[in-house]
Amino acid sequence: MMNPQSCTPSEPYRGLIHRYGFRLDIEGKESPITLHEGNTPLIETPRLADRIVPGGRLFVKYEGLNPTGSFKDRGMTTAMTQAVHEGAKAVICASTGNTAASAAAYAARAGITCAVLIPNGNVALGKLAGALAYGAKVIAIDGSFDDGLRIVRELEGVSGLAVVNSVNPARLQGQKTAAWEVCDQLGDFPDWLCLPVGNAGNISAYWMGFQECQAGKCGGLDCQACGRVRAPERGLPRLLGAQAAGAAPLVLGHPVAKPETKATAIRIGNPARGDQALRAIAESNGHLCAVTDEEIFQAYGKVAKAEGVFCEPSSAAGIAGLRQAVKEGKIDPKGKTFVCVLTGHGMKDPDSVLSSGAQIHKAAADMASVLKEIER
Repeated sequence: MMNPQSCTPSEPYRGLIHRYGFRLDIEGKESPITLHEGNTPLIETPRLADRIVPGGRLFVKYEGLNPTGSFKDRGMTTAMTQAVHEGAKAVICASTGNTAASAAAYAARAGITCAVLIPNGNVALGKLAGALAYGAKVIAIDGSFDDGLRIVRELEGVSGLAVVNSVNPARLQGQKTAAWEVCDQLGDFPDWLCLPVGNAGNISAYWMGFQECQAGKCGGLDCQACGRVRAPERGLPRLLGAQAAGAAPLVLGHPVAKPETKATAIRIGNPARGDQALRAIAESNGHLCAVTDEEIFQAYGKVAKAEGVFCEPSSAAGIAGLRQAVKEGKIDPKGKTFVCVLTGHGMKDPDSVLSSGAQIHKAAADMASVLKEIER
């Protein structure tokens, strides 16, 4: 593992554990299971800001550029490293798609077996293809994600088998590094961090990361290793968590037996980290909301067409929630800095592009016909 004192800007990036391992509470850091995850861009989106947060600045944290196309890789490198260190010969998870692809890839990297439980017929093709390509044993159950997670949790304790869902505390150790990166890339805390909420592990991890950054325990602004010792000027950010209206157990205050939304990644009716997420929102003086599928897909289209950033639909729930909160007067955007987390790449769910009304134009194979179509 990297010596903390040797971290220099010229050193090649080799993943989260190499970069932040001395700050992560996991075992096995000397032999990380990594695909060089993390280090994703924070992109300013001024045209989107004009439409959503007039008078404010808006950035997107593009987590779709992780190795398997989603933020799940951050937690999977730490969970898999811990599991292999403890002697696991196989891993298992329940998934709406992204966790399945990530677990399968990191298990392949580690050379161990991976089994994933998915709700039959409710996983985007791009995610399912990833899990299959990496060699996972994909088991489609006649039930929801919540049913799958229940089964997985019943398997906890089976010798040689590790659960790598976000109920595994090692997952949050990796995911919290995104908060550190945001601070380091922005040069301070944002005023607001906005993101989708499904199983609620990610919002919990961001809050953990921000708190540790403020306390000087992270590898970002207060990174002794890199010589950047500076306290953030702003206070801790406020968190905005957005759930799909048809799968909003935290907003409603009770589990949803049959969650329904086209934003498949957050189609979860009983979040494993629900209580922790609610504490994070309360402690940050944040905001929790439910957004309709129409609002989610509008935001999904806006970020791609206005800024050239292609995310999966569920990722845009944070943008939709921010837009709703500003319109309703719950957030005054003037002079504020906002970061919206785009949790997955758009190629995870390519069918959503066509179903959202995008068209392919046709023309004869000559210049005049093509020009006419361009001008139409």
